[in-house]
Amino acid sequence: MSDLILIIVVTLIKSILLIFALLTAVAYTTLAERKLLGFFQLRYGPNRVGPWGLLQPLADGIKLMFKEDVIISQTDRMIYILAPGIALAAALTPFLAIPFADRIAPDVVRVFGRDWNLTNFGLNKGVIADIDVGLLFVFAISSISVYGVILAGWSSNNKYSLLGGIRVSAQMISYELSIGLSVIGILMIAGTLSLTKIVEAQSGMWFVVYQPLGFITYLTAAFAEACRTPFDLIECENELVAGYHTEYSSMKFGLLQLSEYAHIITISAIAVTLFWGGWQGPWLPSIFWFVIKTCLFIFLFIWVRATFPRFRFDQLIRFGWKVLLPLSLFNLLVTGLVLIMAQ
Repeated sequence: MSDLILIIVVTLIKSILLIFALLTAVAYTTLAERKLLGFFQLRYGPNRVGPWGLLQPLADGIKLMFKEDVIISQTDRMIYILAPGIALAAALTPFLAIPFADRIAPDVVRVFGRDWNLTNFGLNKGVIADIDVGLLFVFAISSISVYGVILAGWSSNNKYSLLGGIRVSAQMISYELSIGLSVIGILMIAGTLSLTKIVEAQSGMWFVVYQPLGFITYLTAAFAEACRTPFDLIECENELVAGYHTEYSSMKFGLLQLSEYAHIITISAIAVTLFWGGWQGPWLPSIFWFVIKTCLFIFLFIWVRATFPRFRFDQLIRFGWKVLLPLSLFNLLVTGLVLIMAQ
């Protein structure tokens, strides 16, 4: 019983710290985007609240909390309220299975006069839930985030919001197939669905070297999954006002925005884990390497937003089915042939 209590307590502490770190990272990702977009577009970003504008996310959060929460009369009230929470929870939950460090605690700790062997329970590892089907868990939970967006658009009783929800459903169907096929080559090489073991399998060489086409198809499909430029057709202001969140205000709008940026961080962390060696790297502690690599991918998301215009919706769907899907299948075929010849 005492061992079970230790597992529960340590897991809860790790989960709470991880959620706090993620929400902080999400808040400052919004600041980083506004600063970088200002740099790319030769203008100032936020620079008034705090030194160099570092307290701007806190000011934004306080502002959203105190704004009037307007709920129009013709909404499906329960779904309208639940949708932002579903979107945020689905964006944050996958991090439970993503390994962010080699280890975060010593093998043995002394508590209440007793030595506890954390290795026996896996509590010293840099992952909350080291499950054997970690990749399957991550993709399954991430795919639920689309429900938050669809339900937000449908429950708002607004034709522009509804169109944004319909668009995201078509977009997810088109690109989730490609993003799933793009990582099968990784599974064939590593021979496991465990994200921890996939990272450990990259100790000699990162999988991006073996799977360059898989990485390109994953990254491209990831932009569509996160509904980011040039695939942000679900909220393009020149067609849909604000898309699926047109009728949202106050912290409900804030939760939808948090879920979008949390999804970016999650997708970046998955790319680092599967293709770029995860937490592996020389000299620095493992968690630093994971954070540095993830931040580079977040920077790429922001850079692309400042660089490319969005596609038309018919171009988006055509690109998913006629370009990315064949490339993913081709990569799968080549990977299989190479592995057979290598045996």
